[in-house]
Amino acid sequence: MPRTAAPPLTSPVPRAADSNRRRTNASVVLRSVLEHGPVARSTISRLTGLSPASVTDYCARFTELGLIREAVVPRRSQGVGRPHVPVDLDDSRFVVGGVHVAVPYTTVALLDLRGRVLAERQLGHDSADPSLVLARAADALAALLDGLPGHRPLGVGFAAGGWVDRESGTVVEHPMLGWRDVAVREMLSARTGLPVHVDGHARALVNAERLFGPARGSGSVLHLFVGNVVDAAFATNDEVHHGPRSQAGAIAHLPVPGGTEPCDCGRVGCLQAELSERTLCRRAREAGVVEGTNPLDVVAAAAGGDQGAVRLLMQRAGAVGRTARLLLDVLNPETVVVTEIGVTHREDCLAALREGVGAERAASVVPTSFPDSVLAVAGGSVALDVLYRDPLAASPEAI
Repeated sequence: MPRTAAPPLTSPVPRAADSNRRRTNASVVLRSVLEHGPVARSTISRLTGLSPASVTDYCARFTELGLIREAVVPRRSQGVGRPHVPVDLDDSRFVVGGVHVAVPYTTVALLDLRGRVLAERQLGHDSADPSLVLARAADALAALLDGLPGHRPLGVGFAAGGWVDRESGTVVEHPMLGWRDVAVREMLSARTGLPVHVDGHARALVNAERLFGPARGSGSVLHLFVGNVVDAAFATNDEVHHGPRSQAGAIAHLPVPGGTEPCDCGRVGCLQAELSERTLCRRAREAGVVEGTNPLDVVAAAAGGDQGAVRLLMQRAGAVGRTARLLLDVLNPETVVVTEIGVTHREDCLAALREGVGAERAASVVPTSFPDSVLAVAGGSVALDVLYRDPLAASPEAI
């Protein structure tokens, strides 16, 4: 019987590994340009550990795609020879669309590659029917693009609260909107003709802080979102935790000791029922502070000296701080970013938040980096995260 050859002791590196390596290398090069540009290629090589030849190749490719450009003024090297010509992000050509669906309205925006909002619209909900909401959002995006001639869209990011499954591009469940199993990616792609990327808004804002905010240097970041929906997201080692079917961060039904607000789930004292903006506005109406349902009216009343409004906002901020303290105990992140209307607008609310967290960790808790555009940034950052994770696949040549 003929002998068969023994299997080799080593095997070639799989193509998938090569692809993953190229994707990772491309990502770290473009992120270095984002964070440090204008920056010399030699500096990128030092920052990333990639060879000068590899950095030069990636920069040439990104220049060809229009994602980066050489800076106008070259930097002189320390010695003799040609001056270093730094590269920088080219933020003049491309935009991403952002769609954020909140309970009362949808925010539609265009962002540049640095995460800056170039144009924005809010669309009130006459109906929460998903087909109508998404159709209006797509039409508004088209109108915003018409107002920015010369800019090419790379794709659309969609964010919302509730249970949002990134992989399937679906809003699995959003009780306040009455949405269930809404195929957002499919519906928005059909209306816009663009790639659409979908995620929950807390995870989207973690990515925004990681890319464009001061948390970009943190090894771990927790984001706590407190609006009508209350949820959280956690990133460590530059990766946001999603969990099976993207259910991670669902904290709406954590019990609040001493809570009195009835929840739609049938219990009393759930976190979202206690802290939602609906509850804030209802309490403000009962106290005679405001007549409507807009939480910004409560902030405005506090700014005008209404002590009832101040008290409501401070109490809410303190409760958010105690929630953050609980999550700090469980996850121990380096940085906690809080998006909450009082904390965003008032120093006394930020102080109440940090008091609720406790003196030992108070300095690690900061308000959102995007106080004037948080919902627009949430939507756009879903698409920008895809670009910076895999720039060669998400770049204009791929769409």
